Amino acid sequence: MNKAIEALAIELGAALQRNGCMLATAESCTGGGVAQAVTDIAGSSAWFDRGFVTYSNAAKSAMLDVPAELIAQHGAVSAEVAGAMAAGAQANSAARVALSTTGIAGPGGAVPGKPVGTVWFGWSVDGVIETECQRFDGDRQAVREQAVAHALRGLLHRLACG
Repeated sequence: MNKAIEALAIELGAALQRNGCMLATAESCTGGGVAQAVTDIAGSSAWFDRGFVTYSNAAKSAMLDVPAELIAQHGAVSAEVAGAMAAGAQANSAARVALSTTGIAGPGGAVPGKPVGTVWFGWSVDGVIETECQRFDGDRQAVREQAVAHALRGLLHRLACG
């Protein structure tokens, strides 16, 4: 595993465990990379509840209760869908905190206004949802790794459990 991502996962796990919080993830473009990063840490079962890999729009609706109308109106790669994914992960788990990723890892898939490397993030901490967009450079693997790291850093920044 990328050493920077491993360090972030360890730091996040310690913060979640100190505060008695469980984490759930909802991932699209990262394909479970965030869940893998956190479950690579020994003892993560104390602070990681579950991960949803919802690559298709139908999966986002079925597993995370993201309304199909929301996806149709804003697109899967949007603040609205990222926020709904994080909320859905929290609602469909025992977690107090959740994070989501939805984006265009490439090399294809770009649309006007959403180039390859565009990733929307959602974080839900005790039901308070925040979203953020980032644009990453590089190939598919580089975009995905940067997105995993950003998702972990973003949750660490927002973590207010306790």
